Amino acid sequence: MSEFNVINSRAARLDTPDKASGRAVFVDDMSMPGMLYGALLQSPLAHAKILNIDISAAKKLPGVKDVITSQEAGTVKYGVSPARYDETLFCHDKVRYVGDEIAAVAAIDLETAMKAVSLIKVEYEELPAVFTVEDALAEGAPLLHDEYPGNLCAEVHQEFGDVEAALKKCDLVRTDTFRNKRQDAAFIETQGCLANYDLSGRLTLYSSTQVPHYVQRTVSMVLGIPIGRVRVVKPYVGGGFGIKAAANPMELAACLLSKRTGKPVKMNYSREQVFMFGRARHQFVHTMTTGVKKDGTIMALKHECYLDGGAYSSFGIATVYYAGSLLGGPYKLPDMKYDGFRVYNNKPACGAQRGHGAVIARALWEQQLDIIAEDLGMDPIELRLKNIMTAGDVTCNDLNMSSLGMKECIEAIRDKSDWQKKKGTLPKGKGIGMACGFFVSGAGFPIYRSDTYHGTVVIKLTEDGGTVLVYTASAEIGQGSDTTFAMIAAEALGVRLEDVRLASGDTDFGVDLGAYSSRQTLMTGQATKEAAEDVKRQVLEVLSDELKVPISDMDIKNNRIVFKKPEVDFDALRTRYVKEHRGWTDNPSGDYLTFKEAARIAYLAKGSIVGTGKYKPPELGGKFKGAAVGTSPAYGCSAQIAEVSVDMDTGHITVENVTDAHDCGRAINRMSVEAQMEGSVFMGLGEALFEEVKFDDKGNVINSDLAEYKMPTALDMPEVKTIIVESNEPNGPFGAKEVGEGAIMPTIPAILNAVHDATGIRFDELPLTCERVYMALKKKREKKK
Repeated sequence: MSEFNVINSRAARLDTPDKASGRAVFVDDMSMPGMLYGALLQSPLAHAKILNIDISAAKKLPGVKDVITSQEAGTVKYGVSPARYDETLFCHDKVRYVGDEIAAVAAIDLETAMKAVSLIKVEYEELPAVFTVEDALAEGAPLLHDEYPGNLCAEVHQEFGDVEAALKKCDLVRTDTFRNKRQDAAFIETQGCLANYDLSGRLTLYSSTQVPHYVQRTVSMVLGIPIGRVRVVKPYVGGGFGIKAAANPMELAACLLSKRTGKPVKMNYSREQVFMFGRARHQFVHTMTTGVKKDGTIMALKHECYLDGGAYSSFGIATVYYAGSLLGGPYKLPDMKYDGFRVYNNKPACGAQRGHGAVIARALWEQQLDIIAEDLGMDPIELRLKNIMTAGDVTCNDLNMSSLGMKECIEAIRDKSDWQKKKGTLPKGKGIGMACGFFVSGAGFPIYRSDTYHGTVVIKLTEDGGTVLVYTASAEIGQGSDTTFAMIAAEALGVRLEDVRLASGDTDFGVDLGAYSSRQTLMTGQATKEAAEDVKRQVLEVLSDELKVPISDMDIKNNRIVFKKPEVDFDALRTRYVKEHRGWTDNPSGDYLTFKEAARIAYLAKGSIVGTGKYKPPELGGKFKGAAVGTSPAYGCSAQIAEVSVDMDTGHITVENVTDAHDCGRAINRMSVEAQMEGSVFMGLGEALFEEVKFDDKGNVINSDLAEYKMPTALDMPEVKTIIVESNEPNGPFGAKEVGEGAIMPTIPAILNAVHDATGIRFDELPLTCERVYMALKKKREKKK
């Protein structure tokens, strides 16, 4: 029998009725009286000086209410990291990619706004453009930003131990290179917003964002509106995956247009604009040299990475660090060296996408470990188990494993997949492969330097005692966080889930850094638990005073007050409650005191019962440069085994099934954990086999729709056997930690290792399209002739 009454169960999500019935309100469903529609003018050129902007014709068009450029917006720089603020709302000197924002229009309808945009005349002087890492780094290449010589946005150089000395002691050393392609997150809902600057000088922005707090700060900073007068509200969101984790120019433009016109302004990206805005997965080129002893002990990793960053920094500084730092675990690795370079070029900026920075690095290293195992004559699982970290270990780059169920994950997938029967025995064209993953449970530090709490939560009991109101500024973006926090509140307070009502996604509710880096379950969850415990304490204090029973002799469970000692006389309290509710048909009459009665009595004694909770990570990580990126109060881990079929004539790959184990510390909602695991497999499958953003030689995205941007459908999804591993994380609420992003880490390398098992071919480039596999199979056959 479970030790919990609410958590660690399978609960229907709170948003299910609204979403299933079509009542959920997304940004595009919203309207306001007198609302205007906004549209953006974006650059048709990848690199050009702006010589002149003529907005006169656009302003004269009937129905146009405002036209703004950098002259009206100013040139305050912003971005994600204060260390690399390199964007302005509108370009004022030059454009740096196809899609760079130049102007915006507000009009009475979208058709008029779009017509006005077409009437804005921009005189350009086209400049040479660079579209690859190699061209951007070449001597004499045109610079995107004068302050960043050589088009280097950021570079990282870290060494832990003495890698060269360690490699000399190794019995086997090998070097491999691997590259992916740029991706789009392909969320169903494009970015959208509705800004309303009211007559009192207060701005409310409704936005499909993952990070209301960071958007609030950026709007205040760029537009010069006091932050106390800026409110950001997140309605229902149709997916984010990292791309919606920062303010975008559309949000800023809508806010400025609303402020200038005195009218609400609504804007949405088209699907083409989503691709032009970018901010999804970087293209990485990783080169890794790994050395091992002949018994399989991993000794050293030497790692170099180049990131195709696009025109602006976005999350790039964090990305280039994550690409190296998260290889510190989950294997014991005494010596590690990393050199990373994020490079500007004239394409849309890349940013954070599920598994931020670490997915492709993991894809290469997990393949390399398989190759090493084969060279040593070891089973890939045996090699990993030999080197696995356990709880209490600390990586060479100072990441602390406060809990780690990696060994249990590997053993679970081995046993549930019949690995030992299948490995090495499958027929030609059939393959099985495995891989592991490792990720943070929230970034250890906020994006800006601050001692701020990472999350605050307020819980209030309604004055009738019947309902628990939870207020959090956290971001429910489809991952189920609202349900998770309601369950945590109910468990900590001792009430039923159906008695909890939760509101989220509003900066007026407090501070929450948002939905990124798999942070909310642990961080906002801890704040929720603390707030619920604060409410519980207040209720029990009143009961203690009224009944003359020590608080230590009471508890709240299943909506009842539980007394450790029998024969507590609460008749007087019940009589008071019933007298207040004469004629009511649901008055309590059992032989136990209900929470509803207790909460009402507490209100009568103290007034409104309000509890608060907060969370800030403890001191984390080392003191070296870049130590903040990769630190976390906890780390999730996962292991997967993929089984594939490869058509040896056409190169078509079918992923037949995936056995997936993830250590989430403690599953709050088991159904949501399984859903996150399955969703991660789906996204990893797309990255492995289908997805690539393609450009022409002028920097235009040529597959900027969901017809030509190939991604998996339900027909491509394999059967997924999910295994929840629980290691009881001491820093998480009830032992919980991440599952949202870390679960994607093993998918790509597990599939690639399985494809090698099926074909005997190692691939060094994604995606594994039919054409790429067919050509590799053809080349292999020709070599045998």
